[in-house]
Amino acid sequence: MAECLKFVLEKVTDLLEEKVNLVKGARRDVEYVRDELERVIAFLRNADSAGSCDPELDVWVKQVRVLAHDIEDIIDNFVHQIHDRRDGFPGNLISYAKKLKTRYQMASEIQEIKSRMKDVAERHQRYGYLKSVPNPGSSMSGTSSEIDRRGDALLLEEGELVGIDDRRNEVVSRVLEGGLRLQVVSVVGMGGSGKTTLVKKVFDDGFVKKHFHNHAWITVSESFKMEELLKDVIQQLYGQVKLPVPLELGTMNSSRLKAIVKDFLRQKKFLLVFDDVWSAEAWEGIKHVLPDENQGSRVIITTRARDTVENDDCVYEMDPLSEKDSWILFSQKVFRGDSCPAHLVDICKNILRRCGGLPLAIVAISGVLSTKKVTNIDQWKIFMNGVGSELEGNDRLGSLKAIMLLSFNHLPDYLKPCFMYLSKYPEDHLIGHNTLVRLWIAEGLVQQKEGRTLEEVAEGYLNELINRSLMRPMVTNDDGSVKASCIHDFYRELIVQKSSEQNLMTLSSSENILWTKRVRRLSIHGTFHDNGVERYGSRLCSLQSFGAVDSVSVSRILQLIENCKMLKVLDLRGIPLETCPEIIFQLFHLKYLCLRKSRIKKLPRSVENLRKLEVLDLKETRITKLPIGILKLKHLRQLLVYHHVPSSYISYNYVNAFKALKGIGHLKSLQKLGFIQVGRGGRALKEIASMTKLRKVSLTKLRAIDSAVLCAMIENLCKITSLGLRAVEGDILDLQLVSSPPPFLQRLYLNGRMQQFPYWIQSLSSLVKIYMRWSRLGDDPLQYLQDLPNLVHIEFLEAYTGQILCFKAGKFQKLKLLGLDKLAALKSVIFEEGASPLLEKLIIQRCALLESIPFGIERLTNMKVLEFFDMPGEFIVSGDEHWKFKHIPNVHLTYWRDGFWEVCPLEGSGKNEKSCESGGSIVRSQEQRNWL
Repeated sequence: MAECLKFVLEKVTDLLEEKVNLVKGARRDVEYVRDELERVIAFLRNADSAGSCDPELDVWVKQVRVLAHDIEDIIDNFVHQIHDRRDGFPGNLISYAKKLKTRYQMASEIQEIKSRMKDVAERHQRYGYLKSVPNPGSSMSGTSSEIDRRGDALLLEEGELVGIDDRRNEVVSRVLEGGLRLQVVSVVGMGGSGKTTLVKKVFDDGFVKKHFHNHAWITVSESFKMEELLKDVIQQLYGQVKLPVPLELGTMNSSRLKAIVKDFLRQKKFLLVFDDVWSAEAWEGIKHVLPDENQGSRVIITTRARDTVENDDCVYEMDPLSEKDSWILFSQKVFRGDSCPAHLVDICKNILRRCGGLPLAIVAISGVLSTKKVTNIDQWKIFMNGVGSELEGNDRLGSLKAIMLLSFNHLPDYLKPCFMYLSKYPEDHLIGHNTLVRLWIAEGLVQQKEGRTLEEVAEGYLNELINRSLMRPMVTNDDGSVKASCIHDFYRELIVQKSSEQNLMTLSSSENILWTKRVRRLSIHGTFHDNGVERYGSRLCSLQSFGAVDSVSVSRILQLIENCKMLKVLDLRGIPLETCPEIIFQLFHLKYLCLRKSRIKKLPRSVENLRKLEVLDLKETRITKLPIGILKLKHLRQLLVYHHVPSSYISYNYVNAFKALKGIGHLKSLQKLGFIQVGRGGRALKEIASMTKLRKVSLTKLRAIDSAVLCAMIENLCKITSLGLRAVEGDILDLQLVSSPPPFLQRLYLNGRMQQFPYWIQSLSSLVKIYMRWSRLGDDPLQYLQDLPNLVHIEFLEAYTGQILCFKAGKFQKLKLLGLDKLAALKSVIFEEGASPLLEKLIIQRCALLESIPFGIERLTNMKVLEFFDMPGEFIVSGDEHWKFKHIPNVHLTYWRDGFWEVCPLEGSGKNEKSCESGGSIVRSQEQRNWL
C-alpha cells in the first residue's frame, strides 16, 4: 500500500515543481497534502514491516487509500483541462475564463481533501495508535500460534511426499559425492513444496549419519537473530559429544560465538542443515562461520529464494509433483487407499489441477475433502467452484494460507503491488515478461533508479519474484533468461484477495460481476455484459480484456471507455475491431495502448492527441502505414507494428513491416522499433541513427546502395541489444564498413546475401544469438564465430555454400542450439573433441547432399534433441550407428511423403517421440509405417 501512495505523492510533488499557476492559498493546501502523504507512507512502511493485523488500522488504511485515489483524480483532471485550454487562442477571453474556473475548482477540491485528511487523522488520534504496531526489529512478526502453524505446515509427514525415496536418493548422492572441500547443497522450491521433509529424510539417512562425525539441524526462519542461531548450533554440537556448553554462552557476543563454532568444527567432518534460509544476505552472514579444512564436510540449505544459491553450490530444484504422483497422494489422503468413485473423478481432477503439484496444497485440500460424503456430489461441486473462498474461510486450510502469506509478507514494499498486479491474469495464463514490464511501468509501479532504465528496473523486479519462487518460469530464451512465467493457482487466489482489499485490481467475469464504486483497474475475463459501467467507470485508470470477443461484450467495453476519461492503460488485445474507435484518442492520460491481434487496418491521425503515450502495440494487426500524427508522441518508448505472414514451408514466417515516416527520428524516446521498411535513399537510416535510446530495432527492405549509411547507423546505436536487418530480395547486405560495433549487442538477425562475413562480429563478446539467412557465404562462418564467449544459438539458412562445417576442438563452449537449413552443398558436419560441450538441440533440415549423421555426435553428452527434417530419401541411418546417439532422449527423422509430414523416431534413442507434424490432412506414425 505504501508504494501505491508513493506514486500519488510523486504526482503531487510534480504539480508543485512544475510551478503551475494556482489560485491564492491553493499551493499551501497542496503542500499540506504532500507533507501528510509523506508521513502516511512512512507510517505504513513501518506497519507493513511489522506485520500488524490491527482491524482499526485496516479501516484507517482504507480511508487513506480513498483519499489518495481522489487526490490522483483531482490532479489528473486538472492537468487535462489546463492542457485543453492551452490549445486555445491566447487572447480568447472565454478560454481565459475557463482556465481560471478550472484553477478555482481544483483549489476547492484540494481544500476539501485537506479537510478530510484532518478529519481522518483526528478521528484516529492523529495516527496515535502506532503503539499497537509491533516493533519491526522484534524477534518474530506474528503470534506464537501463527509460528507454530507455519512449522507444522513446513514439515509434511514422510508419507505425504509421494516419490520421496527417489528424491532422497538423489540428494544423498549429492551429499556423499564430491571432493574434500566444503560443499553446499541447496534445495530450492516454493513454500509447501516439501523441501524440509525431503532434507529431514536425508539428514536421518543411516549412510549419511555414519559418513559424518558431527551433525546439526538449524531452523533459520525469516526473522532469525545471528546470536540465537549460533547458540543453537553450539548446543547441538556440544550435546552430540556430551560436552557441557561454555558457562558464559548466554552473554557472549556474535564474534565470540562465531569463534567457538569455528574452533569446534575445525578438523571435523560435519553435516549442517540450515532450514528455511530466506535471503542471500542471511546466508552470507551464516556461511562465514563454517571452516573449510578439506575434511569433506557438507552443508544443506533449504530456501525459497534462488538468489541465495551461489555459483559453486550443488542445487536441487523441488519441482512440482507429476500428475501421476499428485493423484496418488490425493487419493491416499481423500479416499484412504480406496479408488476414487467414478462420479467424482472429473471433479477431483479439476480440484487437483488447482493444487499445481504442490504437496502441502494437496494434503491440505485432501484433509477438507476427506470429511465430505462421497455420495453428496453437490458438496464436491460447491468446493470445486469455490476453492478460493475456501482458502480464505476454512480453518482446515490455515496452514496452507500461512505458508502463502509468509512469502507474500516477506516481499519488500516495492514488490507487493507488482505481485498483486498479477491477479489480473486468468488462471493458468502464461505471463509474457516483455508485456508485463511495459504494463508495470505504465501503471506507475516501477521506481526510477539512477543509471538504469525503467525497463531494467522492472526486469529486476521480475527476477526477484522468480528468485523467491513466486513466479515459475515456463518459457526461457536461448541465453537462459525467462521469457514467460506463471503463478500457482493458490498464490493467485491470495493476491486476488489482497488486490481486492486494497482496490488495486477488480476482476470481471461470468462468475464475478460484483464491482465497488471506486474501481481503479479492471480486468475483464471472457464475456462482459455488466450494466454498471456508467456508474462505476468514471474513476477507472486501467482496463484490460482477456477473451471478450462477442459483440455484446465489445459494445459494453467501448461504452465503458467512453465514460473513462482517466484511463492510463488500455489493453484490447484480441478484440475483433475492424476500425479503431475514435473515443480512444480522446484519452489524454493514456500511456499504454494495445490493439494487438485486432482486425484494424488503419490508425487515425487523431493518435496525435495521445501526447503521454509510451507504448503503442499494434502487433498482428493489418496496419502497414502510420499517420503523420504519430510523430507528435514524444514520450513513445515502444512502437510495435508488424504481423507475421505464414510461409509455405513449416517453421518459417515472414514479417510485414510498416513504412518509415519522414521525421521518424523525432521519436527520441523510442527504445524498441519494429519492424520498419526503410525505403530508398537512406533518409530513414539517418533518422534512426539519431535515436540513441534504441535497444531493439528491426529493419527491412535494405539496399546495397545505402550500406555506408546503414553501417554508420549501426555504429551510432551504441545501446542496441537486438538488431534485425533484412535486405531487398536479390540485393546485397553489405556490413563491412562498421568499425565500432555496438558493445552490448546480444541478438543479431541477418537476412540477405553477403559477399563477405562482417569481420566486426568477432568482437561482439555479448552476442548470444545469431541468425544468418540467405547469406550464401563461400567462407566457413564458424571460423569467425568460434571464439565468441557467450554465443548460445546459431541458425544458418542458405547461409553457407561449402561442403564441410567443422566445430573445432575446444570451441563454442556455450553453444546450446544449432539449426542448419538448406545448405545445398553441405556433405558433412564434424564435432571435434571438446567442441560444443553444452549443445542440447541440433536440427538439420533440407540439406540435400548430407551423407550421414554428424561425425562426433556421440561426444555431445548434453544433447536432448536431434532432428533431421525433410531429408532426402538417400539419407539413411544404418543400424550400426544407433549407438552414437543412444544417449539423446529425442531423436527422429521427418520426411515429406505424398503430401504429408512423417516423423520417424529412431530406434535406440532414450525417449522416442511418436508425434508427427502435419503438412496435410493425414499423419502416419512409425507404428503405421516403419521407414528404417
